Amino acid sequence: MSTPDLALLSLVQWLSPAFPTGAFAYSHGLEQAVSEGEVTSEASLLEWLTDILEHGAGWNDAVLLACGLRGEDLGALADLARALAGTAERLKETEEQGAAFAKARAEMTGGSTNAMPLPLAVAEAARDLALPTEQVITLFQHSFASNLVSAGVRFVPLGQAAGQRVLAALHGPIAQIAQRAATATAADLAQTAFRAELQSAAHETLDVRIFKT
Repeated sequence: MSTPDLALLSLVQWLSPAFPTGAFAYSHGLEQAVSEGEVTSEASLLEWLTDILEHGAGWNDAVLLACGLRGEDLGALADLARALAGTAERLKETEEQGAAFAKARAEMTGGSTNAMPLPLAVAEAARDLALPTEQVITLFQHSFASNLVSAGVRFVPLGQAAGQRVLAALHGPIAQIAQRAATATAADLAQTAFRAELQSAAHETLDVRIFKT
């Protein structure tokens, strides 16, 4: 097996549901949206997730990941990532998953990995893989979308087939985001998915919660 193939398998492992970041426990405000009746179906879940990927944290995480992969200062990017987290739960989501990712990587390799917001923890680890930036972003975004589709399937609830149709429909947007983000800079950071941020803030006081965010 060639070195690029082994590198790709490493990345797939890190971004798989089996990697212990606890991603299954976070809904990115989707639980609140379902509770309020904004997301009730396959179609509305697809619309909600498309907006998050294209106009919300999905886009910003893709840009931050690209900046980190090309060698920009990770500490400065981590501060920027924290500032871009619009709510306390969004900050908790990215920092806790980033810390869990770093811990798991350190336990695997015997080395040390810095605890940073998730896209930058992944960027630090993926720098050594020498994979195309667009490919890394694509798989990162697919992992993010897969987790939220799983949350929707469990909580809306939707059938497994409906969830897979939603995920398949997101492949096109994910590919386009990765292509644009691969050459983006910090000047391209932008977030206009305000409803998702409002739902994330409201989730902090939701009486009965399955998810952390």
